[in-house]
Amino acid sequence: MLRQAALSPRIGRCFLSYVRTTALPPRIKYAPSSAPTRHWSNIPFITMPLIRSHGKPFAHRSELKHAKRIVVKLGSAVVTRGDECGLALGRLASIVEQVSVLQNQGREMMIVTSGAVAFGKQRLRHEILLSQSVRQALHSGQNQLKDMQVPVLEARACAAAGQSGLMALYEAMFTQYSICAAQILVTNLDFHDEQKRRNLNGTLHELLRMNIVPIINTNDAVVPPPEPNSDLQGVISIKDNDSLAARLAVEMKADLIIVLSDVEGLFDSPPGSDDAKLIDIFYPGDQQSVTFGTKSRVGMGGMEAKVKAALWALQGGTSVVIANGTHPKISGHVITDIVEGKKVGTFFSEVKPAGPTVEQQAEMARSGGRNLAALQPEQRAEIIFRLADLLTDHRDEILSANKKDMEEAEEKGRLASPLLKRLSLSTAKLNSLAIGLRQIAASSQDSVGRVIRRTKVAKDLELEQVTVPIGVLLVIFESRPDCLPQVSALAIASGNGLLLKGGKEATNSNQTLYRLTQEALALHGVKDAVQLVNTREEVEDLCRLNKLIDLIIPRGSSQLVRDIQKAAKGIPVMGHSEGICHVYVDSEASVEKVTRIVRDSKCEYPAACNALETLLIHRDVLRTPLFDQIIDMLRVEQVKIHAGPKFASYLTFSPSEVKSLRTEYGDLECCIEVVDSVQDAIEHIHKYGSSHTEAIITENEKTAEYFLQHVDSACVFWNSSTRFSDGYRFGLGAEVGISTSRIHARGPVGLEGLLTTKWLLRGENHVVSDFSEQGSMKYLHENIPVPQRHIS
Repeated sequence: MLRQAALSPRIGRCFLSYVRTTALPPRIKYAPSSAPTRHWSNIPFITMPLIRSHGKPFAHRSELKHAKRIVVKLGSAVVTRGDECGLALGRLASIVEQVSVLQNQGREMMIVTSGAVAFGKQRLRHEILLSQSVRQALHSGQNQLKDMQVPVLEARACAAAGQSGLMALYEAMFTQYSICAAQILVTNLDFHDEQKRRNLNGTLHELLRMNIVPIINTNDAVVPPPEPNSDLQGVISIKDNDSLAARLAVEMKADLIIVLSDVEGLFDSPPGSDDAKLIDIFYPGDQQSVTFGTKSRVGMGGMEAKVKAALWALQGGTSVVIANGTHPKISGHVITDIVEGKKVGTFFSEVKPAGPTVEQQAEMARSGGRNLAALQPEQRAEIIFRLADLLTDHRDEILSANKKDMEEAEEKGRLASPLLKRLSLSTAKLNSLAIGLRQIAASSQDSVGRVIRRTKVAKDLELEQVTVPIGVLLVIFESRPDCLPQVSALAIASGNGLLLKGGKEATNSNQTLYRLTQEALALHGVKDAVQLVNTREEVEDLCRLNKLIDLIIPRGSSQLVRDIQKAAKGIPVMGHSEGICHVYVDSEASVEKVTRIVRDSKCEYPAACNALETLLIHRDVLRTPLFDQIIDMLRVEQVKIHAGPKFASYLTFSPSEVKSLRTEYGDLECCIEVVDSVQDAIEHIHKYGSSHTEAIITENEKTAEYFLQHVDSACVFWNSSTRFSDGYRFGLGAEVGISTSRIHARGPVGLEGLLTTKWLLRGENHVVSDFSEQGSMKYLHENIPVPQRHIS
């Protein structure tokens, strides 16, 4: 049975109202193969901005943003309430909003929905209870009302009673977004009648052409039993709404089906079991690796039915994602997230990647890191020394790869000048890298397993606190290929597993440096410990791997760091979002020192996070030769000056007033502001700074010490350039980043910042009850000298 939807006068007005508010060019017209095509020559139809010829399904999630025609299948568990009687209105409203957003982007959206039975059950229960209460009140009195029982309701009757209400609800919700919806009811037999199939196809194409969202459901009021084994001949039988969605998607040449259920996606074993793992990407032929559980708590299908329908649709050229549509924290954006290519649910793909998934890489890094930590310190040092030698031995190969990256970046013109400088490698940089790595190797001899505290808790009961690796580190870095060997060396020295995610702009450089790192790790058979992520994983998706990653360290722009801090789901992030560094020129500053330190802090490498951004000047320095020398030097270096509010008030003609005192310029620009005292300078730093690096220039030791003690930043200097805030310059060999956090490591983070501790207790049949008031043992808590040894 097939009910075609026509434009009623009200729907027509709604549609025309939407067209008038949407300034888009004419839309491509379809010519369905059914009876006479209806032409709307007087209506400016909307053009589909997403042009894709239907053929093979998408190979990668990132391609889903190109999906033009999308089917959203809503399972019974998504649409209905937990009591299976009535609709989950909040979820339904959210789904309608997301579908409307995508429809208004110019996509063609279709919905295959459940819910008629649940809605009808709610209505019939209400009517039956009302009828029984009236009859019993008339004949039996009020005392028997509590004994009323609702009879078992037949599903077909519920569907008949609920279908109109369900559709009315959809229409009311879509009207809020100036979008019209149309209802189509089908049964399995409609797909076995060629004429009905053509009619259905033509109707759907016409509705999509008119920017109307078709809402399709099986006509459960008259639904016949499924055709036996019909899907074995290539025509999937309509046994449930999963198979209906797959059949419609293939018939309509849809690009994507989003199947929403009450589970996160497809698991390798029934969800809720101890070892169940969510499958990120599912490939045809992987069914043998999956153990299916029972069917859904409501509706006709289960996960096995969904997978079968998904694979059938995939074979027909339509991509599929199965995801959770009931979780309150994600259901409000699950559909749009999927279309944006985010890592949500299980994505079905015919293209199996050559390498491991990022989850597998994280597990390999975990296992490899543990093997790395079990090596002797001398063995870890040998690996790092070997890597340092490889950097110099393969200098030409590295520089050749980097040259390709530089040429591509300059040709595309996407990188700003500071980022191009970070991308560039040179012989001098590689030599410095090698020196730094050798420093790390030397310092790693006494890192993992170092005893930092020993306590004699009681007789024959000794406690030790020892250093251990944090676990698996995820380091995300932009434009800086030299970061790869630095961070790898620190991870090796500290026994941590490492996931590296570099920017696309440094692909050739990173691949070459990673290959050399793997060669060094092979020296002691621990190549798995360091992994370079080459898949199309987005940073936000990586930040969701909270069960596999222990610490995220971002190396890049302040925007990158902020994005990672926002995206991290339960994983600590170590780093700094901004490097708003200050230099304070005191009234007793040395003329010779000021210009040298300010020039070095601002001009030596303005793109660095430790570069000067705000220059604070004591008011007594204004209108002095020292002040003139500072300004002249900045002009010679072509530094653009912005005036702070107080500085601007002192001048008749001043530079442009700064828009914000919390600005990290990252270029040859800086702000100058006037302060009245060292206390005033400290207050300014605390109010507008980012707790990165601050410096004072003064000859007054008392003032300097006051500044050093009272400024609450990770690095505070006296008569020194802010550019010294660096792991290599601190003698750490290298750094994984600079942290402005107040927990764990702070400032340049080297080897020590990648270690945590664990406690080792050695006893002789000790139990806590022996230490009670009536017990025979007493706590001693005596400190024991720390031996210079390692644990294996």
